[in-house]
Amino acid sequence: MRPVKWSKWVAVAGVVALLTSGCSLLKSSGSQEIDPPQSEATGAKVTEGDAAAGAVVQDGVKITLYMKDSNQYVAPVTVQIPKTESVARKTLEYMVDGAAVGLVPGGFTGLLPAGTTIKGIDINAETKTATVDFSKEFTQYNAADERKILEAVTWALTGFPNVDQVKLWVEGKELKEMPQGHLPIDGTLTRALGINLEMAEGVEFGQTTPVTVYFLGQTEGNIQYFVPVTRMVQLTDDKAKAAMEQLIAGPSDGSPLSSVMASSVQVSSVQSADGIFTVNFTDELLGPDQKAPGEALQAVVLSLTELADDAKVQIKVNEQTVVSTTDNKSYSQPVSRPANVNAIQM
Repeated sequence: MRPVKWSKWVAVAGVVALLTSGCSLLKSSGSQEIDPPQSEATGAKVTEGDAAAGAVVQDGVKITLYMKDSNQYVAPVTVQIPKTESVARKTLEYMVDGAAVGLVPGGFTGLLPAGTTIKGIDINAETKTATVDFSKEFTQYNAADERKILEAVTWALTGFPNVDQVKLWVEGKELKEMPQGHLPIDGTLTRALGINLEMAEGVEFGQTTPVTVYFLGQTEGNIQYFVPVTRMVQLTDDKAKAAMEQLIAGPSDGSPLSSVMASSVQVSSVQSADGIFTVNFTDELLGPDQKAPGEALQAVVLSLTELADDAKVQIKVNEQTVVSTTDNKSYSQPVSRPANVNAIQM
């Protein structure tokens, strides 16, 4: 039994109010850009930025969708689509229920209600705010998916480098609350909203700090993929250390997710300087072949780079840089966040 138990969805309503206020496998490819900045939307009209410079590859563009998996988690899936002049619009369009059939593995479904169209997207260059105007079909969802929809849209759009926050409109009018469960939307949405929320047993509401860490899910075809989980931990100023502790603690009891590293692994230190997180593990991280597990190191990078824009991660074992990994990737120098997450090969 794990030394710490986690209660999934405990006090979620209160946490939602707190987080919304104020506010590969595991392969990667080239960088991805959102539709270029446009003027801020005013009144009831939202204009669309039509040109985009996406993650262009020979046969198209790679985009990262946020979908619901078979275990009801919101998870990123990177797919390749034909070249387009509006990457942000296409990303959301493929997140409509049924739109990505044949592109994503079985078990993944779109969270935006069937029939939803994107009437416009506007990007404010100064505030890095994406305003999205949905058609009325956007309101016709299952109430149980209400928060998942907010998470999916927010995390998909803030995955682009020129978007930090999101505003939702429906038929030209700003959405102040979600229409089914009446979840309030206080201004703009950011990644501070969290994703796949969990809360620790015994942690006092209002005395918590959210950290987002990445565990492993598995497709119907037995292919592993990363799932982000925002875990509410005891109030702390050292979010990097807390994130590593929770990554080692692993998924909550009874969760269908899998750990990325053994619970015996320890972290000697986590430091941050000049935009680089340096995390030093003990040698329990290494396998019998003295290689570090590739999925563990990728999860470390994904988790720590959630804490700061453009951060890099230097991973060490007993103060030595990691050279040999099970996925044959180099971690001898600080590494950046991958441009695409869960580029699952079908």
